[in-house]
Amino acid sequence: MATRTDPLTFEVVELIGTVVARYYDEYEDAAAEHALTGAQARVLSLLSHEPMPMRRIAQKLKCEPSNITGIVDRLESRGLVERRPDPADRRVKLAAPTEEGRATATRLRDALGFAREPLAGLSTEERTTLRDLLRRMLGEDGAGS
Repeated sequence: MATRTDPLTFEVVELIGTVVARYYDEYEDAAAEHALTGAQARVLSLLSHEPMPMRRIAQKLKCEPSNITGIVDRLESRGLVERRPDPADRRVKLAAPTEEGRATATRLRDALGFAREPLAGLSTEERTTLRDLLRRMLGEDGAGS
């Protein structure tokens, strides 16, 4: 079993850290080009997949719901997000992207070449293996973890 001081494990951890740092740097740069903070861009990106209550956004981004309220307020004031009643529970408000918000989220996603371009150089089999290994590291491998 690998230990934290195993040279290979240490190198893998360092490489993962470098990938994450580069991704966040590029994400911040792409967000700034749209006059957004990185946090605003992450919320907008998350909402482009599906509308959700602010508590769930906070859970996904691992932050306090009060922080999300402020971020959604700023995105709403820019016309990128709107609040609407949840059809399943009208007491709950969902944050949802507007058309402009969806378009901005798409432009942000298209600007992130760092991860996409190197991944395109990997075969489908290699990308599948990488995905499966990352899921396994996160305990999402579906094998009863």
